[in-house]
Amino acid sequence: MNSALETMRRGSGSARWLRSPWLAFAVGACLLLGLSLVVARAYATRSVLADLTQQGRVDAGLKVALLRAVMERPRSLPLILARDRDVTEALRDPEPGRLDALNRKLEDLVVGTNASVLYVLDRTGVAIASSNWRDPTSFVGSDYGFRAYFSRAVAEGRAEHFALGNVSRRPGLYISHRVGPAGNPLGVVVVKAEFDQLESDWLGAGRPTFVTDRNEVVLITSIPSWRFMTLGPLQLPLRDRIRASLQFGEAPLLPLPTTMARTLAADARLLDAILPGQGQGRYIEMDLPVPSTDWQLHYLLPVEPALAAGLRQAEFAALLAFIPLLGLVALWIWRRETTLARIAAEQSARLELERRVAERTLDLTQARDRLQAEIADHKTTEARLQGVQQQLVQANRLAILGQVAAGVAHEINQPVATIRAYADNARIFLARSQTGAAEDNLREIAGLTERIGAITDNLKALARRGRAAAAPVALQEVISGAVMLLKSRFAGRMEALAITLPSPEIAVMGSRLRLEQVMINLLQNALEAIDEQPDGQVRVAANADEETVRITVEDNGPGIPPEILDQLFSPFNSSKEAGLGLGLVIARDIVSDYAGQISVDSVPGATRFTVELKRARP
Repeated sequence: MNSALETMRRGSGSARWLRSPWLAFAVGACLLLGLSLVVARAYATRSVLADLTQQGRVDAGLKVALLRAVMERPRSLPLILARDRDVTEALRDPEPGRLDALNRKLEDLVVGTNASVLYVLDRTGVAIASSNWRDPTSFVGSDYGFRAYFSRAVAEGRAEHFALGNVSRRPGLYISHRVGPAGNPLGVVVVKAEFDQLESDWLGAGRPTFVTDRNEVVLITSIPSWRFMTLGPLQLPLRDRIRASLQFGEAPLLPLPTTMARTLAADARLLDAILPGQGQGRYIEMDLPVPSTDWQLHYLLPVEPALAAGLRQAEFAALLAFIPLLGLVALWIWRRETTLARIAAEQSARLELERRVAERTLDLTQARDRLQAEIADHKTTEARLQGVQQQLVQANRLAILGQVAAGVAHEINQPVATIRAYADNARIFLARSQTGAAEDNLREIAGLTERIGAITDNLKALARRGRAAAAPVALQEVISGAVMLLKSRFAGRMEALAITLPSPEIAVMGSRLRLEQVMINLLQNALEAIDEQPDGQVRVAANADEETVRITVEDNGPGIPPEILDQLFSPFNSSKEAGLGLGLVIARDIVSDYAGQISVDSVPGATRFTVELKRARP
């Protein structure tokens, strides 16, 4: 009995002794697990914030570039209009006819640009013309002398000022330029650029974005309720001065609902913000300057979604690393505290653990191999893409060289053919001892060589995207020069050419050399079209109104096939066996350079080309 009790006491003491290592193990495991989770969460937080900061820096840089692109488009309009003769004359003599014409001109100019409205102010700041002159909210007659963009433009020559329109009640950037010298300004040209589409794009991206001025007032924003709020409380003198200027109307200039938590980098901060419809959240705010302005672009990147995912991954990784350690410790305790009879079971458990580790290692190895294969595929694809891009660049260069060479050959073809005809005639005259006629032909040859030089110079200017300046040119001289170059080649067909002009004094805006090239091309095509027509005729006529001169070249040839007519003004499209298909392309470009247009109507038995050019004022 006593022996049994002693055995029971020893067993109870042994059980308590056995329980204590497991209790220490459990406490230590909990402490280590908690510490590892804290470390993992801290590391994940730093890593996620660093990744978000880098991502936000890239995204904010793209948005700054887009904002600059939107702002640069309307900036050139005030400078061009400040030198426009119609604007200057309207400011000097604001009679109703000039003002009406200027209103219509501004209305046409604002279409197709990023500008919201164009208007012209006189020297007192009163709008005398505006692109919205037809609207009920027309700016015409409104006094903008109190606006900073008016006073600064008069004093400094140009100005940019963001404000709320006092007539339209719409915010925008006002870009102004002075008309006339600084000592005697005539007025100011103003263009207003609005950013509704840009704000809509920012809103669709789902990332709060806004722009502030040097006073930290929100100007452009993807959150409409934040407009004209401030980054922080404004000092009373500054706030009163802004309100007195009516720059932002009657906006209360309240601070944004944001609170900075800490600074992450020179251009990044972690803050708490309350967004309409989303509630309070944590965001990384990127702050980048907008070049050529005193603005700052602020880009908010939400933290919670990325941070929650990062924390989950970090906690999972910590657990994944900690569980094998706990297993090893438990295994060591189990081996220490168990009897030899349970060694086989402990070894089996260890082998099972090793098998699982091996399977996991195999999975990770296979995943690594797949990732390396994908990286290799991406590199191969990238190398192929770069090769294709280089081939496309080379092909584009060769195509451009071919077009330029073909264009030069086509441009000088007529003068060279005429030189050949004059040279043949001169040789005949010399053989007949008719030196006077031979000298005339040689002078014509010299003039044509100068013309070839002018053509090549003009083509060089065309390659540099340059254009000969438009000047008044007599239409009769243009047609006569073209006929002179063609008469040697079509000597037997010139009687089929009938030219009818309403007046020899009609002049158009352009360059005589380039317009002659247009007429040469049209007349040559017409004369070639009637080459096999016994009753072929080519009629050249012109009619003019106050603004436009229309020249028609009509022949009664076989007409242009429909498959050629549809692509008539495309390069290398020709119905002639030896044609290059560049003549009409060059002619169209020349006419377009001088604000004109060329069209064609063709049916079997009749083809008519119509060239419209601006009429030159006497």
